[in-house]
Amino acid sequence: MVKHVILWTLKEEYNETQKAEIKQGIKEGLESLTGKIPGLVDICVHTAGLPSANVDLMLDSTFENAESLKGYATHPEHVAVADGKVRPHTATRACFDYEV
Repeated sequence: MVKHVILWTLKEEYNETQKAEIKQGIKEGLESLTGKIPGLVDICVHTAGLPSANVDLMLDSTFENAESLKGYATHPEHVAVADGKVRPHTATRACFDYEV
């Protein structure tokens, strides 16, 4: 199994109401990929960090193997969500992939 964790910070130009709407859209978009991507075992977007958090949201996903993760990156359903809901609104992205 492979874990794929992403941390994002939203662009500073958004107010808190806009950020909440954007985070909800990202969560709904990415979590809707369940059952659509071969090898995707689990996907969850966390949007309610504690005050000590220094990022706005986190993707926590699990794949059957590294090859499945590679396929996810280019899968049209994922690309549509990434290009439509994530990339236009994020300022920073950090990724950590590891085997479990």
